[in-house]
Amino acid sequence: MTRKRKLVIWGVVLGTIAVVVAATLLVIWQRKRHKPITIRGAVLKQDSDPRKQSPVENVEVHAADGTAVRDGKSDFIGGFALTLPKGVKLGTPLKLTFHHPDYQPLELSQPLSDKILVVHMIPLHGEVEAALNQTETKVGNVVVRYSTETMRTENIGSAVKTFQVTNEGNVPCNNHPPCSSDNKWKASMGSASLDAGEGNVFRDARVSCIAGPCPFTRIDTDGFSRGGRDIRVSIRNWSDTTTFLLQAEVFRSQLGDVTRRVYPVIFGRALNFTLPSTAQGPSIEADLNGSFIVFPLGPNPILSWANCQVRVEKNEAKDYRCELKDGYGFR
Repeated sequence: MTRKRKLVIWGVVLGTIAVVVAATLLVIWQRKRHKPITIRGAVLKQDSDPRKQSPVENVEVHAADGTAVRDGKSDFIGGFALTLPKGVKLGTPLKLTFHHPDYQPLELSQPLSDKILVVHMIPLHGEVEAALNQTETKVGNVVVRYSTETMRTENIGSAVKTFQVTNEGNVPCNNHPPCSSDNKWKASMGSASLDAGEGNVFRDARVSCIAGPCPFTRIDTDGFSRGGRDIRVSIRNWSDTTTFLLQAEVFRSQLGDVTRRVYPVIFGRALNFTLPSTAQGPSIEADLNGSFIVFPLGPNPILSWANCQVRVEKNEAKDYRCELKDGYGFR
């Protein structure tokens, strides 16, 4: 094949590749151009203190681009997302309205943007108004109480056992095991075991030589230091008879209910707390104008003095947020 012919072939191949790449880029650009735009944002309560800018749930959000309207609602953490029809471009004039029965309506007119939108809504009944209300019921000493099952392990006693390892010292081994550590003297073996019983385990087990020529003994098998229901030990003795003590603490584990208390965080007129997935029978204890009252919290928490919302996390933990009703204030 001539050099000129090779150059022509390579030119055709490269040209084909260039056409394919250009076509692919064009398809990607067209898809991106016609991809729907999603407005994402968060609705918060208006306050100069960032700690009091709590999320506002169930805000009705409406977006109008002149040709279509999209509706949505804010979730537990105030988030919302509205996807506009295909063909609506960035920069298109957009009208957004926000409505909630406890907040002043809000209207925003601005060009369509893909930036995160953070909206602050003004409560109809603010903290200043509540502070001036001398007849409102004061809520104080708020504590959340719940029970949970937990495994408790208790020491229910101890076990003791003595045993002897009988032997006669200074008898040559003559390669007839068992022998001493240096294979010089005849040795004997002794063992002991303990059973903690059904449902019980041993802990802190120990073995000690309490009589006889203890320096000429050793633990051959350690079946006690790790604990457990059954423990055992074997001793090698190559002198005169020795006496040993096997001792351990006995523990029993059982499932039981434990009452726990959580102190909620209060900023302004909002109360927040979280309960673990194992929480059972939650309730709120509070002092209302000097009267101590317990308020059970069901799956949909209802309080006479606050509006509460709850969200279940992926790990089954529950997030609670409560806003005081009119006529009530935290003390």
